[in-house]
Amino acid sequence: MTGRERILKHLKGERVDHLPLMPITMMFAADQIGARYRDYATDHRVLAEAQVFTARKFGFDYVSAISDPAREAADLGAEVEYFDDQPPAIVEERARLADKSELDRLEVPDPLGGGRMHDRVKAVALLREKVGQEKLVEGWVEGPCAEAADLRGINTLMLDLVDDPGFVRALFEFIVAMELRFARAQLEAGADLIGVGDAAASLIGPRLYEQHVLPYEKKLIEGLHRMGALVRLHICGRTTKLLTWLGHLGADILDLDWMVPLDLARAQSRPGQVLLGNIDPVAVLRNGTPAQVQAALADCHRAAGPRYIVGAGCEVVRDTPEANVHAMAEYATTPPESPATP
Repeated sequence: MTGRERILKHLKGERVDHLPLMPITMMFAADQIGARYRDYATDHRVLAEAQVFTARKFGFDYVSAISDPAREAADLGAEVEYFDDQPPAIVEERARLADKSELDRLEVPDPLGGGRMHDRVKAVALLREKVGQEKLVEGWVEGPCAEAADLRGINTLMLDLVDDPGFVRALFEFIVAMELRFARAQLEAGADLIGVGDAAASLIGPRLYEQHVLPYEKKLIEGLHRMGALVRLHICGRTTKLLTWLGHLGADILDLDWMVPLDLARAQSRPGQVLLGNIDPVAVLRNGTPAQVQAALADCHRAAGPRYIVGAGCEVVRDTPEANVHAMAEYATTPPESPATP
């Protein structure tokens, strides 16, 4: 069974030979081929080489075009700072929408227009070319709250949710339309699944989340499904108070950060929801031993039940010992007769 087949069957609830393995790797992958992170984030050829090398070395079932959250914002004219060995960063002090009236003049960028969005589309196409049907190919877009924070500034956006919710709704509408167009280009390039990162949503309380963010995350996920995409939702941070909604948004994979109890996520999710994660990527995966990694994964697996995919709570950090990443793979590939698998 190929990695791609394993994930697709698992998401359908069909029997698989072992648990899928889908950890997020970005800087870790770049380091595997000795590439500067600047090149990984700006040159689709470097990203594809690093992803395929890393996936094959450690037995991952997929490859991903994720690199940083600044692609859409860059193509909208945001000021982005680049570093040799760190992810690109948006210059929040000069946010693209510091003046709210600028929203009326924004146009959805062409994802094939030669900018950073286009580079990701080319990454997806090259990944598909390199892995064929061997591994699942994941594209990536920003969620409405995360992208709004990139364009407006995270602190300003938090104030906007209270002071000017009408503006926030208009901004979220624009973002969802942009991300759906971006996602379609990635699907046409060969992506099987679209990851949605909405990190800023973890900073919002339940009341404001339900009123302002939930409708647009739902609209984005439903739009992706209408295109035929599978969806992985990842929100960095402590989202425990949002589980009631996250578990019913309809994402095919709910990817939770390490501080969210998986037993609670299981209890508050719709029947059959696939959960991914969520061992601590630093305290356990980076600083622990292979035995501790496998014990933590076993705890996650027991809490999540059989509808589970092996991964870390967030990105596998760059200096994680290779033995610990191999330990993740060994856990995922434990034979079905083992108590460690459903």
